[in-house]
Amino acid sequence: AMFEKRIVIDGKGHLLGRLAAIVAKELLAGQTVVVVRCEEINISGSHFRNKLKYQDFLRKRCNVNPARGPFHLRSPSKMFW
Repeated sequence: AMFEKRIVIDGKGHLLGRLAAIVAKELLAGQTVVVVRCEEINISGSHFRNKLKYQDFLRKRCNVNPARGPFHLRSPSKMFW
């Protein structure tokens, strides 16, 4: 009972990696975390480079049966999931 029931974080204006690190630390400690307004999370760097990195991420799949995963979710709320 030393934790709050859940931590609600507003994602607007935060950098993706920095916010992910903070949320991961809280999750490893056993805390429940909810991030709202994920559409407003910022990704630093050039748009073109980030697009290439995301396309490289989408290319990773199981060669034998792609239905087995990994699954690449597209909506902003699921990308941070």
